[in-house]
Amino acid sequence: MKPEFENIPLYKNEENHRFEITFEGHKAFIDYKERPGKITLIHTEVEPELEGKGAATAVIEKTLEYIEQHNYKLVPLCPLVFAYIKRHPEWKRIVDENFKGFEE
Repeated sequence: MKPEFENIPLYKNEENHRFEITFEGHKAFIDYKERPGKITLIHTEVEPELEGKGAATAVIEKTLEYIEQHNYKLVPLCPLVFAYIKRHPEWKRIVDENFKGFEE
């Protein structure tokens, strides 16, 4: 994660079912669905003003940290989150054992 995002807090917007960060007045977020003990990440989006600045990576990393810290299991349906975990396989430790997307 780029240093400028490190101290930006992650907000769990339960009303809109998304994890959000705000940087320079603009949002990056991941839509999610929550079930007991499990969070499914569905879609990642950044406002155009944040494209190419590392905001998507920052919101993904902060969300994965949240999921791990709160003892959830992850279902990474979002293609961007899925690709991030493929590049950083250490995060497979929080992926739900029933998710078969990483099998070769």
